[in-house]
Amino acid sequence: MIPPAAILIDIEGTTTPIRFVHDVLFPYARAGLAGLLTDRGREADVAAALAQVPGPDKLATLLAWMDSDTKATPLKSLQGIVWRHGYDAGELKGELYPDVAPCLRRWAAAGLRLCIYSSGSVEAQRQLFGQSVAGDLVPLFTGFFDTRVGAKSESPSYATIAQGLFLPGSEILFLSDIEAELDAAAAAGLRTCQLVRATDMTVASMRHPTAEDFQAVARQFGLPTTR
Repeated sequence: MIPPAAILIDIEGTTTPIRFVHDVLFPYARAGLAGLLTDRGREADVAAALAQVPGPDKLATLLAWMDSDTKATPLKSLQGIVWRHGYDAGELKGELYPDVAPCLRRWAAAGLRLCIYSSGSVEAQRQLFGQSVAGDLVPLFTGFFDTRVGAKSESPSYATIAQGLFLPGSEILFLSDIEAELDAAAAAGLRTCQLVRATDMTVASMRHPTAEDFQAVARQFGLPTTR
């Protein structure tokens, strides 16, 4: 099998336990949103995000979006700003599955182009990997993509990313735990593999290759392994 030239990687349920996102990051952002709007609402990045939030009660709309898990770009931007404070204050540390960092380092050293595609903002992605339990992993990546390129369940988003990487879809491997995202990537011509993490109780797809961790991905797709 010819290995891919680039690997496009989801975060939640793929590199990072779902529990960390839902039990740590989301509650931290929810607790910090009111103070952010009150204390820093006129700062350029906060004001720009708030301008995209409809209705007179911005906080109520943001919290409603969180309750319904709406992948709204302004919400993701504001969450990233709250998390930035948490990471900088040492109150947050990006959690990763133990197989992730060793494989990322090995793949980057072998010349593979590594990119992240998540519904979380690019800033939030950089924070999680920049201040992770395994150290600063940001230099390993050549690209970060969020919902500004489109929804993760829509195939044009993946075509846009492939164009940005100047690669045909067949040379990009997309890793995610979500079948609908893998379907969209496959429709755009990307290769796919579903991460089926036992701790996250992911339901295995019948339409895509599956792997229990990054080592298994490496073995399936001819990538360098760490053992």
